[in-house]
Amino acid sequence: MKLTGSALRVTVLVGENDVWHHKPLFTEIVHRARTAGLAGASVFRGIEGFGASSLIHTMRLLSLSEDLPVAVVIVDVPDRIRAFLPQLDELVSEGAVIVDDCEVIRYTGRDKEGQ
Repeated sequence: MKLTGSALRVTVLVGENDVWHHKPLFTEIVHRARTAGLAGASVFRGIEGFGASSLIHTMRLLSLSEDLPVAVVIVDVPDRIRAFLPQLDELVSEGAVIVDDCEVIRYTGRDKEGQ
């Protein structure tokens, strides 16, 4: 797949402990993005944050949190991202789903032999 130029980035902000049918929600989002044929997805674990509840989650030693913030970032062409949004609506009951315009400068993968 070639992906350069105008694209959409969707960022899903959820908690590390959020689940979908007994598995991590972020894992379900990544697997569904792959099944949908999206260009790629990455998961980033936060070190501190708060959401709509205003409860601060942190990894500081004295106040260890077991539910750190997690961001799932997916980038692809607008049509594919828009088609994927209903799945996120189904999956994300707490958190945020943010869509913004972006520009892809370079998108390359490894050769099959280099894996």
